[in-house]
Amino acid sequence: MDAFTRFTNQTQGRDRLFRATQYTCMLLRYLLEPKAGKEKVVLKLKKLESSVSTGRKWFRLGNVVHAVQATQQSMRATDLVPRMCLTVANLNRVVYFICDTVLWARSVGLASGIDKEKWRMWAARHYCYSVLLSLVRDVYEIALQMEQVAHNRTKRERSPSQDLLGYSVADEEVFWLQSFLLLLLRSLRKHPPLLLDTVKNFCDILNPLDQLGIYKSNAGVIGLGGLVSSLAGIITVACPHLRLKTH
Repeated sequence: MDAFTRFTNQTQGRDRLFRATQYTCMLLRYLLEPKAGKEKVVLKLKKLESSVSTGRKWFRLGNVVHAVQATQQSMRATDLVPRMCLTVANLNRVVYFICDTVLWARSVGLASGIDKEKWRMWAARHYCYSVLLSLVRDVYEIALQMEQVAHNRTKRERSPSQDLLGYSVADEEVFWLQSFLLLLLRSLRKHPPLLLDTVKNFCDILNPLDQLGIYKSNAGVIGLGGLVSSLAGIITVACPHLRLKTH
């Protein structure tokens, strides 16, 4: 109970819970809409989803400051690739939160004259850039982990070229694919924070890709992706040691 209280006292913790609720409603609504006699339930889920989405905007009002601080921290990273990716990603998050604040101001009537669709597309574009760059950083970190695992493996096993003697070209391709996937799984298993961050970013990018028309998805896919991403975020907030660190 104390751990839950500490979690909900954090702004990020409350936002993750609200976000998980929002996307759970979206997923359930998608699953129930085709079924007859579920109209009232679907309507209630839609209203709850809208209310939770509005509530989340209040939690995000101060995120511009957090994004600026994250940008400053990422600029101190020693590795060039994470430093560049995270710095540019956080700068895009700053722009995204500014757009999100403008959209919130319009929704409450403080800036009714702005073009909602234009600002919504700007927000989606910069959010997409931010998540995409975070994914690039994840791929880079995965490559480093795979290289380390492969290096440790070659110390214990014989040369792979000896195992491929007598194999056909097709066998070599299958062997290479199996070895690659096994190496990838071992690398992610040894580094849970990297696995969580990769899963979270992969799920996060589905929504802006759909909004920008780059890769259209249905509400079920976006709802499931948002729910998985929210659960990954809840884990990293509740267990800070599972958050991917910047070197």
